[in-house]
Amino acid sequence: MSVDIKKLISQMTLEEKVSMCSGQDFWNLQGIERLGIPSVMVCDGPHGLRKQYQGAADHAGIYNSVPATCFPSAAGLASTWNRNLLQRVGVALGEECQAEEIAVLLGPGANIKRSPLCGRNFEYFSEDPYLSSEMAGSHIKGVQSQGVGTSLKHFAANNQEHRRMTIDAIIDERTLREIYLASFEGAVKQSQPWTVMSSYNKVNGEYAAESKKLLTDILRDDWGFQGFVVSDWGAVNEREKGVASGLDLEMPSSYGNGEGRILAAISSGELSEKDLDTAVERVLTVIFKAVDQRKKGADYDRDEHHQLAREAASESMVLLKNEGAVLPLASEGKLAVIGAFAKQPRFQGGGSSHVNPTKLDDVFQEMQTRFGSSLLYAEGYQIDSDDIDQDLIEEAKQIAEQADKAVIFAGLPDRYESEGYDREHLHIPKNHRLLIEAVAEVNSQVIVVLSNGAPVEMPWLPKVQGLLEGYLGGQAQGGAITDILFGDANPSGRLAETFPVKLSDNPSFLNFPGEGDKTEYKEGIFVGYRYYDKKGVEPLFPFGFGLSYTEFQHSDLKLDSSSINDQEALTVSVTVKNTGSAAGQEVVQLYVRDVKSTVIRPNKELKGFSKVMLQPGEEKTVSMILKKRAFSYYNTEIKDFHVESGEFEILIGKSSRDITLKKKVMVSSSNPLYSAISRNTTVGDLLAHPVLGNTAKELLANINEKTPMGGASEEGGDAIEMMEAMMRYMPLRALANFSEGTLTEEMLTTIIDTLNEELQRKVNTSLY
Repeated sequence: MSVDIKKLISQMTLEEKVSMCSGQDFWNLQGIERLGIPSVMVCDGPHGLRKQYQGAADHAGIYNSVPATCFPSAAGLASTWNRNLLQRVGVALGEECQAEEIAVLLGPGANIKRSPLCGRNFEYFSEDPYLSSEMAGSHIKGVQSQGVGTSLKHFAANNQEHRRMTIDAIIDERTLREIYLASFEGAVKQSQPWTVMSSYNKVNGEYAAESKKLLTDILRDDWGFQGFVVSDWGAVNEREKGVASGLDLEMPSSYGNGEGRILAAISSGELSEKDLDTAVERVLTVIFKAVDQRKKGADYDRDEHHQLAREAASESMVLLKNEGAVLPLASEGKLAVIGAFAKQPRFQGGGSSHVNPTKLDDVFQEMQTRFGSSLLYAEGYQIDSDDIDQDLIEEAKQIAEQADKAVIFAGLPDRYESEGYDREHLHIPKNHRLLIEAVAEVNSQVIVVLSNGAPVEMPWLPKVQGLLEGYLGGQAQGGAITDILFGDANPSGRLAETFPVKLSDNPSFLNFPGEGDKTEYKEGIFVGYRYYDKKGVEPLFPFGFGLSYTEFQHSDLKLDSSSINDQEALTVSVTVKNTGSAAGQEVVQLYVRDVKSTVIRPNKELKGFSKVMLQPGEEKTVSMILKKRAFSYYNTEIKDFHVESGEFEILIGKSSRDITLKKKVMVSSSNPLYSAISRNTTVGDLLAHPVLGNTAKELLANINEKTPMGGASEEGGDAIEMMEAMMRYMPLRALANFSEGTLTEEMLTTIIDTLNEELQRKVNTSLY
């Protein structure tokens, strides 16, 4: 269908145009029958379709929805570090949307995990912006390949649920650009989501849904976003300001309130009709794109999607401890399965992403089928209460005493984490903790399987031999857990977030969730592993960590050049070998470190990764490409990402704390930034200047003897060091005072002019 959208807009009344900027109801966009504009439907995601039945409309997951495949939530999917798998999941989601005639799936969520307390962290990918954007971009590509749009959310800085609709996130510009916006930037640039969803909160004093800086200057002008921006449900504050700033669609319908404000603003001249037309054009473009790509009569294979969900869940899970090779389990002997989660699984999070699964694996039945003989079972705790039931614990101990090994299912119940509120601590319920400790007293072969959407503290960890982080694995997690426990699948998940030993270790601890309606991001760029590395704080489990049933060796790190400029790409290759006895997948992680920088930077930052499947004894070479962004930081003076000339270390690792190989490359900046020399330039900065250092030494040499430094040279020893230290931070203007008349103001001016002329000449001709 070819539609002249501009012509269509010209045929609309003002009231009709305004109506297109608000939903028709809770889930449907406005249509105009007389002009042939259809109404299309959008639905919650992101890890499964939540199309609600007619008459059931909510944004909290309370009412039921049509059956759909419930895939693992984002916390788990990010732990796969598998772009291809994320894209395949996206394709499946797109197929299900087509079957239900959904135009846009609301997701994925690319917000950064600033604190492990955020109640919605299970819906977000990572604490690292590069990993987050790569996962989000792959998800978007998959969904949109099926002719269904996505809505990348929540833009931006929605990093807590506490007072989420009024909180003001105070973030310095560099941190905003390097961390919180970068998580969205890569996904927008590589995948072009049809829509982006603005967040509830304010950013630096301005509601995100009314921020021209975010929605137009950055999202559209800087990043090239082509779609429309939709509000989070109920996020609109002043609708007319939103239209002027780039918020095209308000959801859900405000039933005339928002439309009235827009009309009044146009009538008063506060808002131009041109801005309105632009918003309408963006919305109509997506509506007709969805209609053009609709596949009538589309359906999908539910069993096939369930199998994909099982594969995704298996790769999502992270083996965190395997002392004495307690896993995988054998298919003989006596095995105790303990914990109510084994029969009443926690497989997804609460709130707007809650999916009604097409089927649900029962992990106990899956294990019983796989084990081949009877399993011993004890409930261990009441699933809907934190109360300690000593009888249940005693029963669990008796069962565990009879078994060779005990598998305990524990974690966070639904009530502990959800959209709408944040956690207050990192503890699992006390009755779960006491159960683990009690069972460990009577059985020396204990494996804990966790079901949770975010990190937990583990004071009980030394008492158990095995630990599998299951996250929220979706409808097929029961089968996936069984596959891993019995070795039918080799765990290949790697943590996409740092697990702290205790909550107070987290960098946002002192400033989360803030005071009143303000939260200050005082930790700056040091989020997650960036902080733990820089501060030297030992995590419980580091970012990127995960065990396997086999072993991998990295070797032969190669760079295709030892020196590049920042406009050139660097190809990094490394050989990976499976040195163990089982087939498995390794995640090769590439970090970059600026060896010497004039600005504060993290010890290392993730800039590349590759997941590779290897048979025992097999080796492969993987390659990753680094471009300018991998070496840059955000410079607030030039308002752009900038590379400083110098050495950078290329680090290959198995986690952020396990670096296996390293090699250096020299990177030259194509835009070196050198401030003009002034009276207040310090002697130390001038002498250390990469362009003017030698010239400065010559110009200052003839006055050196009359300065304190000259006098100190006669004393020698400590006197010289003291004077050098004092001179280092002395501004040039102070030299005139200490030179006993040798350096006049006129001479100082001449020196400064000479240096600036030399700087300009060398920068212009690249003679440095």
